[in-house]
Order: sequence, then structure tokens, then C-alpha cells
Amino acid sequence: MSRITVVAIGAGDRMNAYTEYARLHPEELEIVAVVEPNPLRLEQYAAAFGIPAAQAFPSWEECLQRPRMADAVFLCTPDPLHYRPALAALEKGYHILLEKPIAQSWEQCNEIAARAAECGLIVGVCHVLRYHPYYRKIKTVLESGVLGEVISVCHRIEIGTERMAHSFVRGLWRKESESNPIILSKACHDLDLIVWLTGRKCCSMDSYGSLKWFRACNAPAGSALRCIDGCTVEPECPYSAVELYGRQKRWLRHFDIGEGAALETVIRKELKEGPYGRCVYRCDNDVADNQVVAMSLEGDITVDFSLNGFTREGARRTRIAGSHGELFGDEKQLTVAPFRKEPEVYDFSDTYGECNFHGGADLHIVADFLKAVREGRSAHFPVRIEEALESHRIAFEIEKKRKAYDIF
Repeated sequence: MSRITVVAIGAGDRMNAYTEYARLHPEELEIVAVVEPNPLRLEQYAAAFGIPAAQAFPSWEECLQRPRMADAVFLCTPDPLHYRPALAALEKGYHILLEKPIAQSWEQCNEIAARAAECGLIVGVCHVLRYHPYYRKIKTVLESGVLGEVISVCHRIEIGTERMAHSFVRGLWRKESESNPIILSKACHDLDLIVWLTGRKCCSMDSYGSLKWFRACNAPAGSALRCIDGCTVEPECPYSAVELYGRQKRWLRHFDIGEGAALETVIRKELKEGPYGRCVYRCDNDVADNQVVAMSLEGDITVDFSLNGFTREGARRTRIAGSHGELFGDEKQLTVAPFRKEPEVYDFSDTYGECNFHGGADLHIVADFLKAVREGRSAHFPVRIEEALESHRIAFEIEKKRKAYDIF
């Protein structure tokens, strides 16, 4: 089995998940270069994979100006840095494993796909949930016909207050111009699942939602610009940065903690100066915090889909109604209930969450991508860009509908 060489562009949380495959299977994957503008992350990543200084770049432009140095690129940059690096990598002849979403506009998504086709190169999009054992079981059940014809799908993303505040109010995905609308940045996984599980495209949709709560007009009396600046409501505020990062030590994945650095010092500095210490009512966020979508798919399948940031915990819940039965689950447990038969319950609690590489999905998608590159058989790679375009088309159209009704 030939080893595939890869340039890692972006050395954040998702890149670390995907390139863990190189640690587990060095005979299949070698990371030969890294791009990362953050000096601390660049140094840490290069050291972890034995990458020489000459192959560690602070910018993608500098890296992709060089002659092609690997078979492929793993592109895990922030959302607005997908389009230009992807096109530049294709021009150099690299295959690409691209973190979702593809780009920031429907036109950009199509341009990347068209250029990949012209160059005869593979672009895979990291819709990793297709590889999750829970969703693969749902797909198997639907294809077996035990539930008959699919009549309707009800799917719900419960983002959870912690993730909502961390990612979409204070964090990297808080502004559409700097990332994407939340229906794409968060929910393109779910739109892809709906398309993949049903095997049908979307014919029409409508959507309502807004940035209802995380706005300055809802700031309580006694609150401050920062949770650490004498805020009198901090002790009971459900969105307290002091509680989340300082006391619970949670969601520190976007904090830069150097070797030997005192964790408490890093957290204190972030709370005092960084974006994650701000009051949730006084940030510069503009993405929706709740949204509902109604869709009609080919074959008269109806879809009720929603996302909501106001839940105690994060979860995905799915119910699919068929002509001869139904299934429902929450990623921990799946119940398959054909009519007039005893339901069967499947337990997926050991694969639940992100800390296990999404139930191994992060590693499986890398394995499949490497196989497609090695064999030159992109048609057998199920999450190539041609397959991923439909979920992105739907997301952009949904957002147009939402904005037409948004009164805030």
C-alpha cells in the first residue's frame, strides 16, 4: 500500500482530528508540511509530526507558491479561507480533503467543483456524519425497506447554550461575513444527512428564524462589557464566561496554551482581553440563534427541520416516518419500529460525541479519501464535492427565505 503525502493547511482542532490518522497509520499517511498563521500552533504542530522548519509556513500563499510537494492537501482553515486556497491548491495539482462548508457563496462552491473536474482532481468535503455508525445504521434500515416508503423526516439540532455562546456568539462563527450563516456553518452536516438518507433532492423550502436573544437590548441590569468586569449578574448568568472557562475549564479548545504555560494565567488573560470573555449581549455577532425550516423533497417527502441554541445540552434528534413503520433516535439510541412488530433498540452510547472522533467517522473519512487518491477512483468516494453541493445549495436558499421574513 503506497503512502499518501499531505500538506496540512490550518493546524486547529479539526486538522488535529483528521491527521491523527497519520499517527495511527504512518504507513498510509505522512504529513510533510504545515500552514498555520498562529506561531504557537505552527511550532507545536510541526514538532508533533517532525516537519522541518523549511516546510512550516505562516501563510497558505507562501506554501502554494512553491512547487507541489505532496499528493494532497487537508484544508481546515476558517470558513472565509476555503475558496482561494482551494483554487490555488487545485492549480498546483493537489487533491483536497476540505473541511465543511465548501465556501461562502453558492457561486464559489460551484467554481471549486468545476475547477476540480477540469483538473481531474478529487475534492472531498468533510461531511463526516455519513461515516458515523449511528447514521449508517439509519441508512441501512431505510434501504432495507422495513419501514416502507419514507413519508416524512423530522430532524432537530439542539446546539446547547455552551456551544451557542462559545462558537456562535463569542467565537469564530458569530458573524456571517467572517464565517457563514449558522444554517450552513453548523447545519450543513444535517442538510447533507437529509439528502443522503432519503436519496432525494430538495424541491422547495421556507424558513423562519432570527437573532432573537443575544442582542444588547436584552442585556440585564448590572451586566458589564465583560463577565470579569464587575458584572453583578454573573453568578447566576447561564452564559457566564467565568463559569464556563474559569470554573468548569470547558471549551478551551480555541485558547492557545503553550508548553509550560500556566492554565489559570491563560484563562485569566482571555477573560480580560480576548473575545471569549465578552458579555454575550454585547458581542458583534449577527447569525441567527434559532431557526425553523420546512422542506419538500422529491417524491413528496416532507421535512421538518430546526436548530436552536437554547437547550441545556447539545444533541441531534431524528424521527423518520415510513408507510410501514418509523424510527427515532438521539445519536445515543436508535429505535426501529415497524408497524405490527416489536420495536428494536440499538445502543450507540459508546460512539456518542466528538471526543471519540465522531464515533470513528473522522478517521474513516480520511481512510476513504486516501484510498480514492491512491486508486484514482473518485467515483467511489461518497463525499466528493459533487455529492456535497446539494446540501450547500439548500442552505443558501434557506437563508434567503429566512432573511426575507427576519424583522429584527
